[in-house]
Amino acid sequence: MALTAKEYSLLTTLLEAKGRVLSREQLLERVWGFDRATEIETRTVDLHVSQLRRKLGAEGQRLLTIKGTGYRLETD
Repeated sequence: MALTAKEYSLLTTLLEAKGRVLSREQLLERVWGFDRATEIETRTVDLHVSQLRRKLGAEGQRLLTIKGTGYRLETD
């Protein structure tokens, strides 16, 4: 599967979190290197998560949105 550099970084960041929820702000800091999130920047995270889900196919269902908090990747 072909992932962009940011999609790959996002996926590895979520995998390294070992099932913990990461906020948009934490993802912006770890993947994009931003210190503070703005509304436009948080939409960047949402867009990349959406693209990653699509590329992962059925496995994309493991990438969960935790409403009001952030994202979590279910791991076995």
